[in-house]
Amino acid sequence: MSAVITVPGSPEGLSDEQLLDAYAWDEGPLRKDRPVFRFNFVASADGAAAVDGRSGGLGDDADHRVFELLRRTCGAVLVGAGTVRAEGYAGRLIDTGSMAWRAANGLPAHPGLAIVSGTLDLDPLSPLFTQAPVRPLILTTAIAPPERRTALEKVADVAVAGARTVEPEQAGRVLAERGFHRVLCEGGPHLFGTFQAAGLVDGLCLTLSPVMTAGNATRITAGTPELPPRRMELAHVLRSGDTLLLRYRTAGPGAG
Repeated sequence: MSAVITVPGSPEGLSDEQLLDAYAWDEGPLRKDRPVFRFNFVASADGAAAVDGRSGGLGDDADHRVFELLRRTCGAVLVGAGTVRAEGYAGRLIDTGSMAWRAANGLPAHPGLAIVSGTLDLDPLSPLFTQAPVRPLILTTAIAPPERRTALEKVADVAVAGARTVEPEQAGRVLAERGFHRVLCEGGPHLFGTFQAAGLVDGLCLTLSPVMTAGNATRITAGTPELPPRRMELAHVLRSGDTLLLRYRTAGPGAG
């Protein structure tokens, strides 16, 4: 049985260390063949993953704080190219306090950034690359345009992780080979869907925002056929006003 930690009131009443303990990486043992993959999303009460095309409009101060702390402890942040374009990932991904914490705890001062892009539709002159504190890793396909690959190789490490599409298993091997054993995946929904289909979702941190948006916004998962339900274990519930911050671990094989 997993312990469920219910913290009444606001996570602002907890120290950073207490929150880090609540979000400890306990999804499973570290492996050599692939990282532990933890996904982080926010959703409205009626299931929307974004407002006006961006997820940031759904989060409050507590969600933003947890978002930062999750990045503090990971080896790399994994994100799809569409989310990079929509949300903006230029410059540092963490603040100076998190950088100091990482250095004090034997981690590189800044997490890696891995971008999934099958077509390499990224501008090598954009701030994403020119302001990057560490050289990004781009996971792409064997059929990606060679001229785009040549241009991007000047500002990033580019690795093939699939023939016609980026395959989660191959992406995992590439990340593990580069020493990234705890990977925080921040979307988007299509990336989440492909990793679900591959059985590579080890944990989910989900902020449930107390708003309803209606409309046609995407769910936190999209782009794959409906999968058989797979049960998850609730690790904790944090409450900030009317916002719930939930953490799940994927249950063992056969659970459902």
